[in-house]
Amino acid sequence: MEIGSSVVFTIPLFGGIPITETIVVEWIIMAVLILGAAVVTKGWKLVPEGAQNVVELMVEGFNKFVEGALGEHWRDYAPYLGTVAAFLILANTISIFGLTPPTKDISTTSALAIMSITTVIIASIRARGLKGYVKHFFKSPINLFINVLDLFTRPLSLAARLFGNIFAAVTIMELIERAVPIVVPAVFSLYFDLFDGLLQMLVFVFLTMLYIEEAIE
Repeated sequence: MEIGSSVVFTIPLFGGIPITETIVVEWIIMAVLILGAAVVTKGWKLVPEGAQNVVELMVEGFNKFVEGALGEHWRDYAPYLGTVAAFLILANTISIFGLTPPTKDISTTSALAIMSITTVIIASIRARGLKGYVKHFFKSPINLFINVLDLFTRPLSLAARLFGNIFAAVTIMELIERAVPIVVPAVFSLYFDLFDGLLQMLVFVFLTMLYIEEAIE
């Protein structure tokens, strides 16, 4: 089991830009999400019916979930949190279709963590104003130490937790498939590929939402 991602091909620009398996799978996921959104929302009506009903119920349920934590600020952050959730649902469970989860690559989880922490910082600045944010950040030596520490520990925690759990799940499934290649892997796949992938999505989104909630208090 390799921690890194293998290079699939190289773009002959600027001395060669390596495109890894992780990037290719991420492109596939983005294409599925974009095409899926285009197909699902095509021909929507003012009075929902069929698939539109299901999608609207899911979106409304997620919005209520975010609103319960962020209150009146939910509209500002629900789109980001929903997009991350949709990406992670596919990214964490795509091994069911024989592809390697991009979240098994620390570069992917690190990028997601940096995006989330950047969103948290922006949320704090929007809530307090730039002057208020700086004043809060440098409130006292202890406060400064804690805030600086948070800037490093929070994204590290988000990235490491997601990467570690997905990497472990993929590794365990590979060991099971080698030991008992028939029937048994399909049973364990329900947990390690599906349930655990969805659970890690919920954990990542919930922690990001929690950090945003603290930032706008």
